[in-house]
Amino acid sequence: MKPRNTIAIFCETRAEWMISAQACFRHNFPLVTLYATLGEDAVAYGLNECGVTHLITSVELLETRLKNVLSGIRNLKHIIYVDPKRSSLRGYPEGLRIHSMHEVQELGAKPENCEYDLQQKAQRPSPSDLAVVMYTSGSTDKPKGVLMMHSNLIAGMAGQCARIPGLGPKDTYIGYLPLAHVLEMTAEISCVTYGCRIGYSSPQTLSDQSTKIKKGSKGDCSVLKPTLMAAVPEIMDRIYKNVMSKVQEMGYLRRTLFQLGYDYKLAQVKKGYDAPLCNLLLFKKVRALLGGNVRMMLSGGAPLSSATQRFMNVCFCCPVGQGYGLTETCGAGTITEVADYSTGRVGAPLVCCEIKLRDLADGSYTTKDQPNPRGEILIGGPNVTVGYYRSDGDINKDFFVDEDGQRWFCTGDVGEIHPDGCLQIVDRKKDLVKLQAGEYVSLGKVESALKSCSLIDNICVYANSDQNYVISFVVANKKKLMDLASDKGIQGSWEEICNHPAIETAVLTEIREVAKSSKRFEIPVKVRLSSEPWTPETGLVTDAYKLKRKELKNHYLHDIERMYGRK
Repeated sequence: MKPRNTIAIFCETRAEWMISAQACFRHNFPLVTLYATLGEDAVAYGLNECGVTHLITSVELLETRLKNVLSGIRNLKHIIYVDPKRSSLRGYPEGLRIHSMHEVQELGAKPENCEYDLQQKAQRPSPSDLAVVMYTSGSTDKPKGVLMMHSNLIAGMAGQCARIPGLGPKDTYIGYLPLAHVLEMTAEISCVTYGCRIGYSSPQTLSDQSTKIKKGSKGDCSVLKPTLMAAVPEIMDRIYKNVMSKVQEMGYLRRTLFQLGYDYKLAQVKKGYDAPLCNLLLFKKVRALLGGNVRMMLSGGAPLSSATQRFMNVCFCCPVGQGYGLTETCGAGTITEVADYSTGRVGAPLVCCEIKLRDLADGSYTTKDQPNPRGEILIGGPNVTVGYYRSDGDINKDFFVDEDGQRWFCTGDVGEIHPDGCLQIVDRKKDLVKLQAGEYVSLGKVESALKSCSLIDNICVYANSDQNYVISFVVANKKKLMDLASDKGIQGSWEEICNHPAIETAVLTEIREVAKSSKRFEIPVKVRLSSEPWTPETGLVTDAYKLKRKELKNHYLHDIERMYGRK
């Protein structure tokens, strides 16, 4: 391997991922990152596009995701697996060498290789060298490889860390989001830089109630007791609904006391105060779900609902910083200040970048809107990446350089800038649909409002420009829906209950109740209940649990035609 030769990593979130990344940065090997949940075709596409010769992975992914497509990956010569257990060498293409991480470490410890390492010091990376080719999760199309230089990464992380007070060796961070996601990768590199401890987990083992934790056993948060954690709204929404569900099961007295304490502390938080007695008597057990020591949480990847943010502020007794950034900006854009307890906003621009708004071509959002200017968000600064790997045609059209030489990225998100300089995400260009009668529906905005419904675990709102109403696909909360069915005297399997017309009608009634503040044309008129959850493995959501609208549309095409009366 020579400096500037790429190495790919296709692996779950674990210590070996970050150790390998640090080694690549040190030796100036650009790191190609791929989500561990990508399908075989997407992985082969990324590895072939970058022409990698060396790949780091795990035994499980090697045997389940890679083995069948290795013959089609043209330049691959070496695979390094990170597990202590040995992989079988049978059934792999001829000429492909497979090594364990232990073997590679032993090879690097030999005297002749230590001497070679000293000779290579002169070839340490420069700020303009390529650090990472980060493939996106492909929520709208094929995964795109974003080119991040070392200077881009450093600028982005410097901006992020400036908003996290007291970051240092006393902190413990829990890593469980995909390291191929820019939020998790930059968070962990920042922790390494500041000397924080990192413990590794997974969404299935995070808390005592997680799906892969045996009843009576402790989850990873209870054992590690982290002080810092990052989360996507999907995870926080899940915690919020689980806790509130348990509150509803309490006796009348306990439930009333909890609600009184919650309302009192919420009023204090809104004034900028705390409620120590409530923390000690009411919220200590809730806080213990995440170990009891969390002093700050950072949410990113999608909008966080006001109800969930307030719940985390009150019950977990810590600020929840909402951040906004993209892979194309190294995850940096804005983060709320620790003292800012307002909801629905993502904070002011970080020190590494500038933000401006641009009018939308159809005039639906403009910088002259009242009371605050609105428009497409443009991010400029040293954290903006150089574009996409081997891009053809107009794929790089969203990047441009201004007359002062500053690089900008057109995000496709619609924002509103408040008088204090804070940004609020109000829409996404691709989520705006014009109905037959001319009204604009913001799909993401409607989904965010309806997620607070106790019957809904996840929702995708769909609208067609040829129609005058909105429909929806819903992943229902199994416990709540089964209770609803029982109350209505409806029996059957989970799938039968999801397909029952009376249940669909009841869910629509609940949706209308939750969506009272929405405009009439924004409220879904029909619903299709899904008996299967949407996970990255199903291909219907990304690793950050963002909806893949194209895949969802294809998956529910028959239902769309039925609900719009075409069949």
